Amino acid sequence: METAGEQPISRLLIANRGEIACRIIRSARRLGIETVAVFSDADRRAMHVAQADQAYHIGPSPATESYLVKEKLLEVAQRSSADAIHPGYGFLSESTEFAAACASAAIKFVGPSPAAIRSMGIKSLSKAIMAEAGVPVIPGFHDDSIQGEEALLKEARKIGFPVMIKAVRGGGGKGMRIAAEEAVFLEALQSARREASKAFGDDVVLLERFVRRPRHIEVQVFGDQHG
Repeated sequence: METAGEQPISRLLIANRGEIACRIIRSARRLGIETVAVFSDADRRAMHVAQADQAYHIGPSPATESYLVKEKLLEVAQRSSADAIHPGYGFLSESTEFAAACASAAIKFVGPSPAAIRSMGIKSLSKAIMAEAGVPVIPGFHDDSIQGEEALLKEARKIGFPVMIKAVRGGGGKGMRIAAEEAVFLEALQSARREASKAFGDDVVLLERFVRRPRHIEVQVFGDQHG
């Protein structure tokens, strides 16, 4: 949807891969929007590369050297004359910095504003906002500035085992580990950080008391720039 005075999207860069990118390509095609794919060494022959109107190589197979490199994606957007970037989900879809970089480059970011992403996408900040609003939260520790192993172990002892270790920028279950007891905490912490770094380019974590038999009730609220 476009309001009066806005320029419609004519060429869309998809900063993702695989089935995610293929679905976006199909939707864009129905809307008459040209698509630009990006691919790492591992995805040269992937379906999304063949389906897009244009495709650009962005680096080696590891996501940290290709799909998570903001500068490479923005360079491709400029080279291909794309006027918008769709991040899909995962990778940079919850990156405040990437959304802000798109805005600075006068490229539309198909997603929330940088401020909204920061509030909802960084778990430690989300928890702080909820606690300030009086919403009950699971007991834990979420200070991004204190990340030393011994400091986190000390906080885990205060919370009481078992504890859940979560990447603050995580999603889809990545960057999450359960430490059932103190003896396995450091190993679980290091494992969570490695996975978070590979998936999201950030290894900052928070700690929560592990709830053994939770009941998950999720409420999603949607809004856009048009109110």
